[in-house]
Amino acid sequence: MSPPPPARAPHVFTLTGNLLAERTLEFDAWSPGRTQRAAAESFQVGGKGINVARMLTRLGTPNTALCFTGGAPGAECEAWLAQRGLGHRAFPTLAATRSGVVVRDRSGATRETTFLGADRAPDAAALQACAAFLEAQPDGQVLAFCGSFPGWNDPAGAPLRAALERWNARGVLVADTYGPPLAWAAARPLALVKVNADEVRSIGATDTLAAGHPTVVQRWVVSDGPRPIWVRDEAGQSHTLTPPVVREVSATGSGDVLLACVLHAWLVRGLPLLGAVQFALPYAAANAAHPGIAEFTEPA
Repeated sequence: MSPPPPARAPHVFTLTGNLLAERTLEFDAWSPGRTQRAAAESFQVGGKGINVARMLTRLGTPNTALCFTGGAPGAECEAWLAQRGLGHRAFPTLAATRSGVVVRDRSGATRETTFLGADRAPDAAALQACAAFLEAQPDGQVLAFCGSFPGWNDPAGAPLRAALERWNARGVLVADTYGPPLAWAAARPLALVKVNADEVRSIGATDTLAAGHPTVVQRWVVSDGPRPIWVRDEAGQSHTLTPPVVREVSATGSGDVLLACVLHAWLVRGLPLLGAVQFALPYAAANAAHPGIAEFTEPA
């Protein structure tokens, strides 16, 4: 079994396996099929672990975002993180960091549309460097494994997978991932899995969780957009919580804000999991009512 949360606030590491160099283009109005000029443009670094780190930083929780960067897009991502004072450790990889574009319509006629570039798996040297970094950290820290991870099951990933196995025995390992990494995480005694309801269905765990059957993962938080959120706490009890109702502007990153606030409330404030989720829900809802990530007005 994974160890209980530490008695004092630990350092939180987030791991992003699929970084995104993302530009947002804002239009007064737009429609597909013709050339259009944006009214405003901005750059940001995307990836679930980065989003979690941004919210942890806002909450004052010590953290370091781990990621893989390559080429000019990767260098731009590192500069952006440094300029904002976000603690990070980037492991160089040969492939250029993937790019993405968010198109936002100011008229409110359509929701924002996100275009993501092709996934880029980190190379063997980068994965080995990340594994070595994790192995060198002291016991009792927290690692949040976030988002997709291209090439997760490839032989090159063996050192990193082994490092996570060992971390789970000597620290706190949580996951908010999907696809092959989620299947891997759900089969191990992680301290917490926070995941979207669609991803629970993808690994065939919906009936098991709904029926209250034991799982190797200690704690679960299953979100479903604006719909009720399901929690299995440290005692194995199931709970359902309803998020605050907001006018959604952009749901991007709201699940990541939720995870960051849960980690802060659970590990720093010492709340039980149910109380930590109750603390986190207003923040996630406020994020959905704002176009940015972790940039909203403090909820009342």
